[in-house]
Amino acid sequence: MKLLGLLPEWPPAVALSAALEIALVSGLLSRDALEPLRGKTLCIEARDLGVRVRLTYGALGFRPAARGSDADLEIKAAFADFVALATRREDPDTLFFTRRLVMTGDTDLGLIAKNALDAIDWSRLPRPLRGF
Repeated sequence: MKLLGLLPEWPPAVALSAALEIALVSGLLSRDALEPLRGKTLCIEARDLGVRVRLTYGALGFRPAARGSDADLEIKAAFADFVALATRREDPDTLFFTRRLVMTGDTDLGLIAKNALDAIDWSRLPRPLRGF
């Protein structure tokens, strides 16, 4: 799996941006809840995969950030922990206090992201995606 870490940041950043855009357009994610992220750069790293993605949020939604740009917030965890967090199988506080989820930078932005995830109505996803 570390082979993914050899890829440039751009492809996974584009994929994650597209997924987040779908969540915004479908109403799963609230633009209002994400407003404090406007103009900020987030770095998300799946440590076990060696994949690091930088995103910005602005008027056009989520977009890949320039490689090497400074992140306002960095979030690091194993890929499985990110999936467990996103699907509410794990509580973010538990992941944080067991050091499976590490945040550095403006942790207030992390709280905003957590609250945005908590507000998602997963029942609105198409049935095949709900079990993910």
